[in-house]
Amino acid sequence: MDAILKKNAINFGVISGLISIALYTLMYLVDLKLFVNMWVLFGMLIIWIVIGCVLLSKSKKERAGVLTFKEGFTTYFLSALIGILISTAFNIFLLNFFDTEARDKITEHFIEFQVEMLEKYNAPSDQIAETVSKLKENSQFSINGQLLGIAQALLGATVFGLILAAIFKSKTREEY
Repeated sequence: MDAILKKNAINFGVISGLISIALYTLMYLVDLKLFVNMWVLFGMLIIWIVIGCVLLSKSKKERAGVLTFKEGFTTYFLSALIGILISTAFNIFLLNFFDTEARDKITEHFIEFQVEMLEKYNAPSDQIAETVSKLKENSQFSINGQLLGIAQALLGATVFGLILAAIFKSKTREEY
């Protein structure tokens, strides 16, 4: 991997990890329900996409406008991996060692949110009960849930990485 791309990926990965820590800390201090608020999570997704766009734009510019699809994807994915690992490590510490009571409250809020959604779509009560049981057994905010979240986040990062790499790749001479 090119030194410029590696440097940018690491720097932007650390930046996205630190932004995530700041946002999660703010959510923790303001209201635990924000951890399960769809609009807050959507806003965070937009922030990460913008960071990815800035990363690839900066990388392409620093390389005189040359960025292949593979280089763009690899740079974005490495940055996302670093940011996800930093963010997850913080969340594991915060919710599983520092304040386990907050983890339990967030899990309760998440269950309430899921029940409301299922009721809104007229799900049968036995399906709702089964969902609640599964959510109580396997909290996404537990250590195992957070580790599973890494895999899910990397899957999402892969999709966005492919899209952004396609957008930011350099055109070949034949494409002009």
